[in-house]
Amino acid sequence: MKPYWEENGISIYHGDCLDIAPELTADCMVTDPPYGMKFQSGWKKSSRVAGDQTTTARDKALGLWGDKPAFVFGRWSVPRPAGTRMLLIWNKGDWPGMGDLKSPWGPSTEEIYVIGRGFIGKRSGQIIHDPKRPNGNSFHPTEKPQGLMRKLIESCPPHWVIIDPFMGSGSTLVACRDLGRKCIGIEMEAKYCDIAIKRLEWKGAA
Repeated sequence: MKPYWEENGISIYHGDCLDIAPELTADCMVTDPPYGMKFQSGWKKSSRVAGDQTTTARDKALGLWGDKPAFVFGRWSVPRPAGTRMLLIWNKGDWPGMGDLKSPWGPSTEEIYVIGRGFIGKRSGQIIHDPKRPNGNSFHPTEKPQGLMRKLIESCPPHWVIIDPFMGSGSTLVACRDLGRKCIGIEMEAKYCDIAIKRLEWKGAA
């Protein structure tokens, strides 16, 4: 299967991950899938996430992946994936994230589900502090910061190949590039594949 783009150990495939991922080989999944919360940006009415009506896409992808190592982002109001062994909490700081804009409170955390074994690193608490900036979503409505993604990937042995079947704008891939890791990204929206390529080809901070 020919990738949409490939360079220096990083490859991008355009299409449905349920069709593409079974043809590829990787060691750890690091992904921010559709949460199943019918996401709609409160600031940009046109900003939606494909497949976010239910957790079907997430659960099918994880079903194909099995019990191999994975970091999977999620939300408290949606059932956790089967096989979750540990729950990490991303603390965004004081900047509120996705939620009901009519409420006086906005969620300042997100969940990260740990599946499988084989991770490395010094033992620490389950809360990862990485403040989210007000203008942090430059490329995708649910974009994750690079500091956070690097912390997750650094918990994987260096020889592991990372795969992100819901690549979005490529934050996982950019973090892998910066850490010298091999990574595969899959994305069904061509516009995000192209954004990810620009981020990967730009030599500055992406």
